[in-house]
Amino acid sequence: MAWTSLCDFEELTPDQGKYVEIDGYHLAVFLTGGEISVIDSRCPHAGGNLSAGIVEDGCAVCPWHYWAFRLDNGELRGTPGVAVSRYESRLYDYQGRRVVQADLPRV
Repeated sequence: MAWTSLCDFEELTPDQGKYVEIDGYHLAVFLTGGEISVIDSRCPHAGGNLSAGIVEDGCAVCPWHYWAFRLDNGELRGTPGVAVSRYESRLYDYQGRRVVQADLPRV
């Protein structure tokens, strides 16, 4: 695992996803209730882009078929056996900028 910079904090809009593609990962970054969450952006149902969906009750909701994935653990709401990967995240101060980072596995 390694901390990887994704975007500047100022690029995030509360309760809206930001799509980030980096090092082969397709990620959805959310700022909700002051917390940053990073999950895989691809919905396992039909491949919808979770970063393009809405945030509802602590979940990223797929814009295609409305599957809702919990931002705190990546699980499909009401179906614990189905999930997207969730990554630990942090804010990192770098040369006067606040950078969003995620702890991504190295392949």
